[in-house]
Amino acid sequence: MENLQGLSLLLLGALASTLLPPGVQSGKILVFPMDGSHWVNMNLLVQSLHARGHEMTVVRTATSWYVKESAAHYRSITVTLPQAIDIEEEDFFVNFLKKMLEIKKQGSSVITFGKFYWEMMTGLYNIHQKASMLAVEMFNNQTLMKELRDAQYDLVLIDPGLPVGVLIAHELKLPTVYNVRWITSGEGHFVVAPSPWSYVPTSGYAVPDKMTFRQRAMNIFYYILNTCVDEFVVCPPYNRLVDRYFGPDVNFYHLLQGADIWLMRVDFDFEFPRPTMPNIIYIGGFQCKPSKPLPPDLEEFVQSSGEHGFILMSLGTLVRGLPVEITSEIAAAFAQIPQKVIWKHVGERPKNLANNTLLVDWMPQNDLLGHPKIKAFVAHGGTNGIYEAIYHGVPVLGLPLLFDQFENVLRLETRGAAKVVDAARISSQNFLEAVKEVLENPSYRTNMKQLSDLHLDKPMHPLDTAIFWTEFVMRHKGASHLRTQSYKMPWFSYYSVDVLCFVLAVLLLLVGTVVGSLRFLCLRLCRRSKTKQE
Repeated sequence: MENLQGLSLLLLGALASTLLPPGVQSGKILVFPMDGSHWVNMNLLVQSLHARGHEMTVVRTATSWYVKESAAHYRSITVTLPQAIDIEEEDFFVNFLKKMLEIKKQGSSVITFGKFYWEMMTGLYNIHQKASMLAVEMFNNQTLMKELRDAQYDLVLIDPGLPVGVLIAHELKLPTVYNVRWITSGEGHFVVAPSPWSYVPTSGYAVPDKMTFRQRAMNIFYYILNTCVDEFVVCPPYNRLVDRYFGPDVNFYHLLQGADIWLMRVDFDFEFPRPTMPNIIYIGGFQCKPSKPLPPDLEEFVQSSGEHGFILMSLGTLVRGLPVEITSEIAAAFAQIPQKVIWKHVGERPKNLANNTLLVDWMPQNDLLGHPKIKAFVAHGGTNGIYEAIYHGVPVLGLPLLFDQFENVLRLETRGAAKVVDAARISSQNFLEAVKEVLENPSYRTNMKQLSDLHLDKPMHPLDTAIFWTEFVMRHKGASHLRTQSYKMPWFSYYSVDVLCFVLAVLLLLVGTVVGSLRFLCLRLCRRSKTKQE
């Protein structure tokens, strides 16, 4: 009997070890996040790793907007900068958006394009110039650097949109994991995976993967433009840091590309198909979860919508308010529909606001999107909101404002799950027509439901996937076997230009030899013939 019990316990132990993911003893993780909406999902990853027993240390600046100095699930290192990074100022995005909308209202022309990109590049340069000072303050603080070395961290978890953590990780000689979609000036795939211009739309160019000849030509133009932006706008402050602290033999871009694992916040039910690499792990929608009951006041408002249901509107965490002339047009359109509207709005109260519209400064977005009475989601196209809409199968009316939002809503529109409205040319009439189309055309909800089914049909929740691969890097002290060395090759070797030139030279030599031989033979024959005739 005892032998049978022992055998049963052994079998149960073997079964448990097979079903459960391999664990890792609690480790120490140093975290370099970005502020705003990026911190929302990074914080979830930090909480989950802390729940697994890991000791989390988050590096923040004294002016950080979202990343708090105290939290139960991490300790913080606060660095004071000479100037606050622009994205940590609450009014930065409001002012930036106003400029962008004013430029877009001027129409499409070379001058407008130039103004738009000048504003973008000026803002980008200022952000990275100030962000690079975080590395200076840390490297120059010998006490802090000694503390970091003595702590013996196992891993550095980085949002590489601001890549200071990449430099610190190199100094500490630690493996790195990126919680990423965007790097310094574009989408992360473009610096780590092959990205053919013919069917992979480049960052900042909102087109589908089935491009016309003109779109493919423009795609190359935008790719070259992004490369120039990286080379002359984004990288210079970090290149100076690398030269200063690591010497001329270290290349900043190689450090940026050399992460062990890229936890990519996209999924191929949303992203267009494209080449990838073995160290890119897809965790799109890892922040999504089933909805919970609403607070009583919101539930009462939602239930008052009756059979018509309600619409949710949110423009995310970065933009705290649209210009009142735009919000008033939106409010006038909402006043003409039977649905109730819950609108996350901070700023001047819109004119024409009707009784069916409830303004709130905060709301449980995930729980509202999972409510059975939800009919549509009016969203700016941020990645977090897009994936929550996909998760719950809610069609989207896209109102893209900045950065990648135009590309995000285009991907949904291409799949028939969203309708897009240009915020710079919005009116109550065209907004009302768009709202009615999303509400009354069942194809939008059907297509979004199909995307939701694809997204949910996975062997493991994306958050569990992220945790597994983070701990994988800790267990194995890196993941170099998954990392290609192609990024260290010079461009002429990467594209085999040197090989093609060699082959061309050999062919030319062969052709030259054959032509020369034939010419020599012909001349010789001609001379013999002439000699005989004489």
